[in-house]
Amino acid sequence: MYAAIAPGNFSPTVAGDPSLVYVPNGVAGTVEVIDPRTYRILRRLSVGSFPEHVTPSWDLKQLYVDVSASSQLVVINPRTTRVTRIIRRIEHPYNLYFTADGSMAIVVAEYYNRLDFYDPHSWTLIRSVPMPCSGPDHADFSADGSFFLISCEFDGRVIKVDAQRMTVLDTIQVGGLPVDIKLSPDGSLFYVANQGTNGVSVISAKTDRVLAFFPTGRGAHGFAVSRDATKLYLSNRLAGTISVISFATRRVIATWDVGGTPDMIQVSPDGNRLWVSNRYSGTVSVISTRTGKVLAVIQVGNDPHGLAFFPQPGRYSLGHNGVYR
Repeated sequence: MYAAIAPGNFSPTVAGDPSLVYVPNGVAGTVEVIDPRTYRILRRLSVGSFPEHVTPSWDLKQLYVDVSASSQLVVINPRTTRVTRIIRRIEHPYNLYFTADGSMAIVVAEYYNRLDFYDPHSWTLIRSVPMPCSGPDHADFSADGSFFLISCEFDGRVIKVDAQRMTVLDTIQVGGLPVDIKLSPDGSLFYVANQGTNGVSVISAKTDRVLAFFPTGRGAHGFAVSRDATKLYLSNRLAGTISVISFATRRVIATWDVGGTPDMIQVSPDGNRLWVSNRYSGTVSVISTRTGKVLAVIQVGNDPHGLAFFPQPGRYSLGHNGVYR
């Protein structure tokens, strides 16, 4: 599943785009643009009330800032780092995904417990799909892109949705407070991070059954796949740690004490560093993937969340803060 995200596998579309990290600060209403070589903040963009994630478009040509409380998407040109457009009347976009063929955008309207499917070119609403749960949050797609699983943070459910028919297929109970979801490299399993149970549930992509659970740390929250696709990094927000999970064994093989309140994660294009937003600390940490050592802590705005390191290797973006295939 992750063959296209290996180092150097950049799409021709991003040729010439500067390598930068975009950090949305919810309370501050800003996006900070950071140079990953110098750790300097190059630009601060005011985008509206409560930006949650910075999402690369399916075709990798632009970045969307999901500005939840302002009900708008702010479009950034990644070559110039300038705002080029504001798409209004997109109700409470907490998160944003794209179907595997790029034909539809999926806005996660967490506030309304709803998914809104849009034409990603005209931003015309195609269909709204109520979720049978509370607090839909993060998603990932099946190997063929025909369906996706989305977590419901506030009632311990994961919902299976048909990506083309835009219908609910199944409800999977995992308990606790499920957040981020990642597909295994062979496409057979989904990993679900759970803030409430302090660990990870493993779900069969074929049967929707919960096959296993393993503990990681308090406040298990956000995932990122290693550049060689052998490991899964997981932030434990309340513990201040990063768990390193082996895909081969489904076990935690290392725990790094990194401090702060680690939330969402991005892997650098060469795979050597993690960039992590510290949600309650107002900082971003840079961590070595070889040693787990914190290399830098950068002061940003209040409530940093779904940061994006762009560009990244990959053919296209499935959304969130940078999920590539």
